[in-house]
Amino acid sequence: MSRSDKLLKRGFFTVGVMVAIALTPCGATSQIQPRQISSAPISLAQATATESTVQAVTSVSITVSDLNRLLEFYTEVLPFRKISDVEVWGSEYEHLQGIFGVRMRVVQLQLGDEVIELVDYLTPEGRPIPADSRSNDHWFQHIAIVVSDMDEAYQHLRQHNVQHVSTAPQRLPDYIPAAASIEAFYFRDPEGHNLEIIYYPEGKGDPRWQDSNNELFLGIDHTAIAISDTPTSLTFYRDLLGLTLAGESENYGTEQEHLNQVFGARLQISGLRAPTGMGIEFLEYLTPPDGRPLPNDARANDLIGWQTTLVVEDVEAVAQRMRSGGYEFVSSGIIQLPNDQLGFRRGFLVRDPDGHLVRIVEATN
Repeated sequence: MSRSDKLLKRGFFTVGVMVAIALTPCGATSQIQPRQISSAPISLAQATATESTVQAVTSVSITVSDLNRLLEFYTEVLPFRKISDVEVWGSEYEHLQGIFGVRMRVVQLQLGDEVIELVDYLTPEGRPIPADSRSNDHWFQHIAIVVSDMDEAYQHLRQHNVQHVSTAPQRLPDYIPAAASIEAFYFRDPEGHNLEIIYYPEGKGDPRWQDSNNELFLGIDHTAIAISDTPTSLTFYRDLLGLTLAGESENYGTEQEHLNQVFGARLQISGLRAPTGMGIEFLEYLTPPDGRPLPNDARANDLIGWQTTLVVEDVEAVAQRMRSGGYEFVSSGIIQLPNDQLGFRRGFLVRDPDGHLVRIVEATN
């Protein structure tokens, strides 16, 4: 289907109402069989009482293979602060992750008000990020770290010899109203996970990003995921989970191409928000259309296995909607953990329509 056919099918053309940035490569395999995801997600009529179902997007988990090495990068090259460091194992965690014999070391890191996790599967180890990954492959995910000065932040990263994805920091053009004058740069951590630094000029992004308090790295604005079809992903995140669609934009041009390192990149971008926490951004490549699906045998311990944690009031009701919609559960069901070392006691792991891992956890009082 051509780009214009896609847009006509949806019944709209792009409106420039959100701050929208593109993406960078993540992991894949060179021989890929499409993952079997339900082709008939839950309908609006089925998804009852979804208003504000998700209370917060609380964290993003990054699967790593050498946690000590990554911890040094995230706390010394980037100024994250370690707030917890635990090891967990046992049958409950096996059922949660869908992996037999699992033992995980989980370190939580904070930057500003936002939290990420580095998760090292001590047993069993997963697969590394393949070298041929591209930013339009559908398993891609990154976090967008806000900076108060792009030139200074870029020079800081250069001094630490980070691996470039973008050719250089890119200033997005004025002909994309929602993104005009935003600056961004993509790079990789030592294991190949994709990261972004982003600068919001006055009038763009959350107003809190204008208050730097003399800090260079301020916090995390959003996590971005590559998707194959915007309406299908909206059904999952907006209609079923109750996230709010904050805006949409179509990004293209030489700046976008050099930001992503994808020739001919043209993206439909949609931003969603919960009442609190970081945003979730959809990145649908209208061109080039050759992004690969998640490998059918991907597991949570593979290094492409990022997880986004959403807090809900009624985990049972959300699980029932997921089952009714035919979404793929990674967990064996709703799992009651023996303690709250991971920050929650009840929850489950499910895949969105493109296979991204979403951890649904119950709010604790």
